[in-house]
Amino acid sequence: MTRTLELFADHDGERLDAFLARRCEHELSRSSAHRLIAEGQVTVNGAPSKPSHRLRHGDDIVVLLPPPQVMALEAEAIPLRIVYQDEDVILVDKPPGLTVHPAAGHPSGTLVNALLTIYPELANIKGTLRPGIVHRLDKDTSGLLVVAKNEAAQANLAGQLKNREVHKVYLALVRGRVEPPQGVIDAPIGRHPRRRQRMAVLEGGRAAQTRYRVRELLDDAGVAYSLVEAEPLTGRTHQIRVHLASIGHPVVGDKLYGKASTLVGRQFLHAWRLGFRLPASGRYQEFESPLPGDLAGALEALGGTAAG
Repeated sequence: MTRTLELFADHDGERLDAFLARRCEHELSRSSAHRLIAEGQVTVNGAPSKPSHRLRHGDDIVVLLPPPQVMALEAEAIPLRIVYQDEDVILVDKPPGLTVHPAAGHPSGTLVNALLTIYPELANIKGTLRPGIVHRLDKDTSGLLVVAKNEAAQANLAGQLKNREVHKVYLALVRGRVEPPQGVIDAPIGRHPRRRQRMAVLEGGRAAQTRYRVRELLDDAGVAYSLVEAEPLTGRTHQIRVHLASIGHPVVGDKLYGKASTLVGRQFLHAWRLGFRLPASGRYQEFESPLPGDLAGALEALGGTAAG
């Protein structure tokens, strides 16, 4: 059974296939969007169109999506560090290199598969491939992530995220001396028009704000670094990485928005502090995660303090 999805173009000039891939990023790749358009499954203002069609702000796009792919979730014995749990939530300290949930291209070996070994009841939550997941961390970002144990808790946490009541602070080591030492980066973010794996600061992108504070200034043979606390006030894909790179201070080791580093084999980005209201009691509680060994070692190599 097909599904009908109605969308509206949010700015002028974007290709139709690129728009669909951006707005339906969890369901369509650009190639599959291209195929749907070519098959006549997409209309713009009531008429079939071409993948290369350039949209105008406010255009009405209707998509007939194929049925979602059915994938069986299986429990896998992957080591996890559980920071906190109660009848409603699980707080995980996610290691780097672990994808949060299954999707096309990585159907197994994820955080969800690992959790199902410890909490098989998660399989009863609606949302086949992402039971209990209300927010994500990039594969190579480590740190705190909260997972709901039941549908009521999932709705509660999703509501807190929507209302910006969840407090998230990351630690990032960036190149250069960040000036001013604290502030808010307010710049819209959208899918990069040519490099589809990347996001970018774009006119017409979705509003995005990141508050930051320099925690420590470091130097290595004349090369300056800043250890930054970054608090995303909105929840855009790759937001902190994109925003810091946009002001000339890419995250150390970030190969997508900066470059590889001899200091650390991945991006130096860690979800350090997470605060939210516990669904059962409504009591606000904050948790912290110390820097994992690879990031702490990189910081100490620069003469810094292992924060957290």
